[in-house]
Amino acid sequence: MVIQLLLSFINQIIVGTLGAVSVAAVGLSGSLSFMFFVTLGAIGSGTSILIARRSGANDRRGINHALAAAALLATLLGAVLTVPIVTGAGTLLRLAGGAPDVTAAATPYMQVFMLALVPGLLGWVFSGALRSLGHARTPLVATVISVVLEAILAYGLVFGAGPFPELGLIGAAWAVVAANVYKAVHLAWQLYGARRLVHFELPRGDEWGALTGPLVTLSAPLAFTEFVWTLGGFLYAAVYARVGTEALAASQIVGTLEGIFIVGSFGLMSAATVFIGQSLGAGDAQAARTWIDRLTRAGLLTALLFGALFALSSLVIPLVFPKVGPEVQHIAVLGVLITAAAQIFKVRNMIVGGGILPSAGDAQGVIIGDVIGALIVGLPLAIWLGLYTPLGVWGVFLARILEEIAKVLVFEWRRRRVNWERLAQEQQGQPVTVAAH
Repeated sequence: MVIQLLLSFINQIIVGTLGAVSVAAVGLSGSLSFMFFVTLGAIGSGTSILIARRSGANDRRGINHALAAAALLATLLGAVLTVPIVTGAGTLLRLAGGAPDVTAAATPYMQVFMLALVPGLLGWVFSGALRSLGHARTPLVATVISVVLEAILAYGLVFGAGPFPELGLIGAAWAVVAANVYKAVHLAWQLYGARRLVHFELPRGDEWGALTGPLVTLSAPLAFTEFVWTLGGFLYAAVYARVGTEALAASQIVGTLEGIFIVGSFGLMSAATVFIGQSLGAGDAQAARTWIDRLTRAGLLTALLFGALFALSSLVIPLVFPKVGPEVQHIAVLGVLITAAAQIFKVRNMIVGGGILPSAGDAQGVIIGDVIGALIVGLPLAIWLGLYTPLGVWGVFLARILEEIAKVLVFEWRRRRVNWERLAQEQQGQPVTVAAH
């Protein structure tokens, strides 16, 4: 994830040479597109938890069925959504309230970018399966290669370097599509071909219900959670857009820089779903609690370390974004410093809300935390402080911090209610049972 977000930063530097309008256009379309990618990407998280449980119970046939069904579901949902989103991209972006020049540049970019939805979802499903099967390095290798491929293609297609045509901003979107297709094919080959870790085996008859029930139960709450989170991100972008193009462009620079550093803690969320799921599948409640303690301590350390590095990254903004203008640079520098102060809260929410509670089957707790944090606390404050007080853009940054604090309070309350002994007993000998909180 660090490598992938670093690539996003490199791509933003490339786009930044085209000016503030291009940066704002990519940010506005990206915040909308990301909502669909991450929401459906919850299928990958659900697959990871389900396969971890079946792996802990040594259910090889169940692993084959789970992965095949998840891949089929991701393909169908991605294909069904791609067409209306591509055709309605312009309307969706106009509703976001960007300036006309920003919307005009963002529409064709988003239409191409959304073609990466299906391969992107398959990449998440296959990555989750590989991590749960103990092959976390394989997605890393695939990501490194796809990152290099995307960087080369983005530079070539934006500026027309070498044998590539000069496509401008849209060229960056085509680079994303190509990289995601490569990654999905690479990971599928590792699973089904080179290593033969699984066999493609679809469930039969009543097996579909026994499999899709737990998969939907695990994935749907995560999907709703991710939808609320990304919808919040999109609405925040809309608020920034109404504050001004400079505020929107600066917020995208801040968000991209934050992503590079906060994903240094992202692996802890994935580790929680894998290790807690395996512990519950083996009926070992104490092991689940031990992993929670380890991951919580690790999260505090990574939040402090990467938060400090994130704050220091503000020093390079004028150097790497010289053409976006002094106003955008000023907002971005101070925005980084403000946002860095919330890293401890964000990392804690990632681990508990994205890893521990879903592994415990507490979908309700995750939904409550995200709804309260984003829709009741964060966004109303962002609209009020950003648009109706003198704080302006600084009020929006402040609202985002208050959102994370609200989530911490809710998630911690729900975590303390989990009965790990009962969950382990329910899972022992029943690898496909989804435990309630």
